[in-house]
Amino acid sequence: MTVQSATTSSVSSVLLKSPAGNSVNAGSTPQVRATVESVIQDIRDRGDEAVREYSQKFDNYAPDSFLLTAEQLSEIMARVPQQVIDDIKFVQEQVRVVAQKQLDSMSDFEIETLPGVRLGQKNVPIRAAGAYIPGGKYPLLASAHMTIVTAKVAGVERVAACTPLIQGEVPDATVAAMYLAGADEIYLLGGIQAVAAMAVGTETIKPVNMLAGPGNAFVAEAKRQLFGEVGIDLFAGPTEVLIVADEHADPFIVAVDLLSQAEHGPDSPAVLITTSEELGRKVMEHIDELLIDMPTRDYAAAAWRDWGAVHVVDSLDDAYALADEYAYEHVQVLTENPREALEKMHDYGALFLGEGTCVSYGDKVIGTNHVLPTRGAARYTGGLWVGKYLRTVTYQEVTNEESSAFFGELCGRAARVERFEGHARSGDVRAAKYRGTQLPWSNHTFEN
Repeated sequence: MTVQSATTSSVSSVLLKSPAGNSVNAGSTPQVRATVESVIQDIRDRGDEAVREYSQKFDNYAPDSFLLTAEQLSEIMARVPQQVIDDIKFVQEQVRVVAQKQLDSMSDFEIETLPGVRLGQKNVPIRAAGAYIPGGKYPLLASAHMTIVTAKVAGVERVAACTPLIQGEVPDATVAAMYLAGADEIYLLGGIQAVAAMAVGTETIKPVNMLAGPGNAFVAEAKRQLFGEVGIDLFAGPTEVLIVADEHADPFIVAVDLLSQAEHGPDSPAVLITTSEELGRKVMEHIDELLIDMPTRDYAAAAWRDWGAVHVVDSLDDAYALADEYAYEHVQVLTENPREALEKMHDYGALFLGEGTCVSYGDKVIGTNHVLPTRGAARYTGGLWVGKYLRTVTYQEVTNEESSAFFGELCGRAARVERFEGHARSGDVRAAKYRGTQLPWSNHTFEN
């Protein structure tokens, strides 16, 4: 048992378990960055030909067209069990309800600040979005709900969506989720080549304005390099979970919930902060027992070994403060009064309050968006929501001549303080025209 150093945290805690790995906040490796940069440039230069070559290289798949036709989609939908279809529809409706409520909370407005001076704001959806739905070992079809449904509720006209084959097979359920979510184009395409093709465009894939969706280190790096040319939802890293628990929590449930997120990958951190040393020790015992026959233990065991941590703190206030320092993606609160965290905590991607709630609900079924900030990004941003697909723009209109003349004189004075003579003259001409005065720097006269 060791006491955490004060140099690494402002909160004193006892560590029952500390992570064995290096910083999970490290960015992409030089090798990943170089590989991604090379692939993106090649796709810029050679378009579809390069996309096909990389898909063959990485996924052993290079059809004439990656776009699924209406006939292919019908065949795929027919293969998906009705129960799966029904469940997808139900979950997507939950996501749709939340996204619609978010949209309803965003209001356009127009105000008149002076006679004839109208200032307004509009929320305008982007024209085209690209949704990346990961494949790999675990197909994340729920990502289709989060990225595509939310975009469509926002009013995005065109959503292009990509997902890779999984071990050479079409991921029927994932494609069904993409189709039911409302994707306008569905491509069987994965990896850097999918993200790059959507962002820069090829002969057969029109470019999009924004990329959304999780992926591996190469996909995340591709989004990072393409940011600026297109928008992105978030800079994504490994899935994170942090549980705040007091002595009232059930240690078995805490253990199960920590491992539920550790199974995302061998670099997914799982952290417990508790006011009860007894609970912390029981949780670790349960985790060791659960890992013995856990089907996903290859990932979960490595994640717990290398990135798991258990802190014991003096009070719940200390627990909340330490949790804020972590600023993790998912924060689960298993305390006697979990709603207290709504007032006490500040830096997190999403809160999951009470024993009846779990992070897995957010990941898969409950309706709030599961695309959330990682690697400390919760300190400055929230997760994916309908507003990410909207551009908040402003407009101005001055129809009253006296008001325009007033602003013209004011603009002239303000601009000359900053030595912007051109700006000043734009104000001067309006003041002179609407008040019938002579410009001091020109012989030009205004006709009535």
